[in-house]
Amino acid sequence: MNSEARKSIHGTWTGRWTFILAAAGSAVGLGNIWKFPYMAGEYGGGAFVLVYLACILLIGIPIMIAEILIGRRGRSSPANSMSYLAKEANTYPQWKILGIMGAVAGLAILSFYSVAAGWAISYIFEDFSGPSAEYYGEEFNAFLADGTKLVIFHSIFIFVTVFIVARGVIKGLEVWINRLMPLLFIIVLLLCAYATQTGAFLEGVSYLFTPDFSKIDATAILAALGQAFFTLSLGMGAIMAYGAYMPASQKIGSTALSVAFLDTLVAILAGIAIFPIVFANNLDPAEGPGLVFVTLPWAFVNMPLGFIFGKLFFILLSIAALSSAISLLEPGVAWIVESLKTKRYVAAGALGLVAWTLGILSALSFDLLSDFTPIGDLNFFDSMDFLSNQILLPLGGIFIAIFVGWIMKEEVVREELGLKDRQWYKNLLNIWFFLLRYISPLMVGVVFVAAVFFGIT
Repeated sequence: MNSEARKSIHGTWTGRWTFILAAAGSAVGLGNIWKFPYMAGEYGGGAFVLVYLACILLIGIPIMIAEILIGRRGRSSPANSMSYLAKEANTYPQWKILGIMGAVAGLAILSFYSVAAGWAISYIFEDFSGPSAEYYGEEFNAFLADGTKLVIFHSIFIFVTVFIVARGVIKGLEVWINRLMPLLFIIVLLLCAYATQTGAFLEGVSYLFTPDFSKIDATAILAALGQAFFTLSLGMGAIMAYGAYMPASQKIGSTALSVAFLDTLVAILAGIAIFPIVFANNLDPAEGPGLVFVTLPWAFVNMPLGFIFGKLFFILLSIAALSSAISLLEPGVAWIVESLKTKRYVAAGALGLVAWTLGILSALSFDLLSDFTPIGDLNFFDSMDFLSNQILLPLGGIFIAIFVGWIMKEEVVREELGLKDRQWYKNLLNIWFFLLRYISPLMVGVVFVAAVFFGIT
């Protein structure tokens, strides 16, 4: 039975662009706003961007197509979709574990991601009137040491996430995605326009785009590989879950390309917005998270209309975090609703409570629980990050590629992709199969080994 005949009990996206915005919302997160621009500047500007785009084509898009395909074919939660497709392929039912692993990874990520999102929310209320950059450094450190504040903002973020997911696919996810994503793009464009007035616009853009191939080494390539995989929210079941709600008439390949394009576009626009501000204020562009929460607030203090655009920037961060968070919770909620026949709001509330509880441990890991190091010398926050992002997600990506590339019947894959018998369609399918079977899992495997065994992320 094809995906056109099967229907998701959770509903279906009402339009093509809703799925694209939903998947892009899942992909666009805090890392897009600061991590990608920073890496681009650090590893050769335009040269890194080219390597990154190549990795998107070799890793990101092939695996994303595979995830969407699984979701739409199964029309269920990732776990139940894997169960259905394993039965259809006459293979081991244990493949269901792959979907469960994705849901667990998503929940684990949400637990600490919500803490970082809380940082962004708190800065919306900043008055941007501090006397020095040192002041903001001290303020941020004091904020991290204030467990009560961290828990409060973490709780607010979890509550909003649960509220949206509990409302369902149409009334919750779709309604809010259609509001949040256009607002996100508007704010990014406003910040880019603002950056043109800083006096260092060309310097910032040059830093981001000028190719310097001398900086492209193994470390730079590995960074591009990792960013290409993680930025598209692969391996955690989110794209699978969203794919289950995708209309059968929608083309999977072109949709995946659109999502990858929007995700990369936001990352590049964020760099165009941030780096002129950085250079206009003689700041260090290689500061990472500190750039966002310490030096940029001081920059906004010294700039015309900085109060307004500072708030817009942190609203942008919060929206990016929220659009990702709802996709982290959805796979687990869908699974519980299907498996236990319970109400969606009950499932969302239960998993939200789990994420909230784990998040408290992450929030307190900078203060009261700083000596609690579950994995090596990593605190609880960093341990959850390592477990999910460096272990569960890469393993999920590798096994998704193997399942679709080697286990599923080719005629089923061809049917779901809607490819015709023309020769160039066949050529595209062959290229995609080659990437999915050999190149994508190999490259994700390299990222996994580098992160787990050599500590390179």
